[in-house]
Amino acid sequence: MKSTRTKLLSAGVVTLAMLAGMPGAQAETLRLLTWGSYAPEEVVRLFEEKYPDIDVEVTFSNNEEMIAKLRATGGAGYDLAQPSHDRIYAVQQEYRLYKPLDLSKIDTSVYEPSLLEGVKANTTIDGEVYSVPHQWGTSGIMVDKTKAPEIKSWADLCDPKYKGRTSMRLKRTILLGTAFAMGEDPFAAYDDLEEYQQILDRVAEKLIACKDNIKAYWQGGDDLASLMLSGEVVASETWDSTAFRIYNENPNIVFVPPETGALAWIDTFSIPAKGEADEAAYKWINFVLQPEIVKLMSASTGSMCAIKGGKELLPDDKKAAYNAAFSDEDVARLKFFANIPAGVEDMEGKTLEKIKAATGG
Repeated sequence: MKSTRTKLLSAGVVTLAMLAGMPGAQAETLRLLTWGSYAPEEVVRLFEEKYPDIDVEVTFSNNEEMIAKLRATGGAGYDLAQPSHDRIYAVQQEYRLYKPLDLSKIDTSVYEPSLLEGVKANTTIDGEVYSVPHQWGTSGIMVDKTKAPEIKSWADLCDPKYKGRTSMRLKRTILLGTAFAMGEDPFAAYDDLEEYQQILDRVAEKLIACKDNIKAYWQGGDDLASLMLSGEVVASETWDSTAFRIYNENPNIVFVPPETGALAWIDTFSIPAKGEADEAAYKWINFVLQPEIVKLMSASTGSMCAIKGGKELLPDDKKAAYNAAFSDEDVARLKFFANIPAGVEDMEGKTLEKIKAATGG
């Protein structure tokens, strides 16, 4: 991957060449705003080999930071972003951070139809589509089956028999999962924010009461992997990709889709409103949807690409972990994150701060 400094130096050399009357053309820069594992060096190298007139510049981020960065510039500074499918509709309506996609420039025939249509439905405004899918996966529970074989619900993380031996991350996923475990439908409550606040209040009480069960509130996948592989923690809320990675080291540690349904997310491709390299962005999208590149990408992300046969392109160890985790019934119960209305993230943030203050999380 070419560093920013290298790019600046290269631009300087080209400028001097032009001043000297020598032939030369400055490469276009494709500025990606993406997740930590979504631009592996090998994929970037292969792309730049295929398109030597395009340099790839990568900024790693997450949903909250992507929105903040694009809001700060009015959609400038980046040429392709990868927000999750539920973080686009309300943001686009309020801040106009993205431009409509030209689907004729994307080979949509390679997509799994249900995933493509789902993202299009979530991100269509006034007849214009603002996102297409890339990677997808789920959040649920990771369990050491030799130590906690009966765990199958978000609520089981708070079972007193596992006092001091479970873990979770204090982010919105655990709020939603706990709500479902309590018999609520938080996504349906998005239409009535007063009702949703009442659900959040009950969830907060539950998670505060659960604090004695928590060995540690994990911050990142490596933290969680260490807790599980050491045996300090027997079960935790997690991303499936983290569980799949650990499965390769200890096949007794498996991902368990909660009985109410694993929470499913889809990370997308969206073009910022003031992006300056649209054609390069479309080339990147089509490039990384090719099967041979999907294999490299899935090895990096641990998640599935949204193309047809995406599971078969997972590395063998992750494919085995997926098969150990999901039945057809589990897949049928998936709960895809709903579009987040304005105000909901503030409500959830205040709830999380309340829980952190009460638990020391």
